[in-house]
Amino acid sequence: MTNDTPTRPSTFPADMLAGQAAIVTGGGSGIGFGIAQAMVQHGARVVIAARKMERLEAAAERLRADGGEALAVQCDIRDADQVEAMVQRTEEAFGPVRMLVNNAGATFWSKAEDLSPNGWRSVIDIDVNGTFFCSQAVARRMIPRGDGGAIVSITSTSPWTGNANRTNGGAGKAAVSSMMKSLAVEWGPHGIRLNEIAPGAIPTQGVTEQLGAHKAPDEDRNVPLGRVGTPADIANAVLFLMSDAASFMTGNTLVVDGGAWFASKRGGKGAAS
Repeated sequence: MTNDTPTRPSTFPADMLAGQAAIVTGGGSGIGFGIAQAMVQHGARVVIAARKMERLEAAAERLRADGGEALAVQCDIRDADQVEAMVQRTEEAFGPVRMLVNNAGATFWSKAEDLSPNGWRSVIDIDVNGTFFCSQAVARRMIPRGDGGAIVSITSTSPWTGNANRTNGGAGKAAVSSMMKSLAVEWGPHGIRLNEIAPGAIPTQGVTEQLGAHKAPDEDRNVPLGRVGTPADIANAVLFLMSDAASFMTGNTLVVDGGAWFASKRGGKGAAS
């Protein structure tokens, strides 16, 4: 069973993000929706963006029904022009974008030797190019304003543990991780903070749909904290990185996996000798 919404009481002030405009890509379901829900619950005015408008509009309706300010904008983040239009629409509706969550990503199960060129490109295009286009479009507005902002990208522990049968996804997330560090250095003087969150196993409907009948390798790990994660766990980490409590943090990777990476033999940190 999946859990697509935050369920535990928040530890953050309800007005922590009051009035700030934010974008969450891939915000129609799963982790993305959980992040968007947490942000509107703390006062943010949120645009959720994705390629499929049907699910996206239903998600925005749920956010508005809970009293939040939310707007659904259809956008293929692989297309820089569509990204530019999405960011422009966000600012027209909610004002200057102060926060971006690069959550949209892709994965599917395939042996590396059977992976087609299109299968490789499709994931890399969404993960790497899409994340860059969104970050660039937002930063182009943040830089001349001079009041900074925060960008968080949802990556993975796979750059350290390996990602067997999902090589394209692992490569894409590793590239995003490197990108966030480089942009943190380049845009730091403008007050723009860039960090990433590397989730562990977060069973959601989207993961199930992308992987089909194949169980995500992460779910086979022994998680020291005794459970798999929920979208709420990732949403709380996003809230922290967007808050003033993280005002001196940039270029960091926050691992939210219940200790699974350290306990995994694939990760090497907790492997038996």
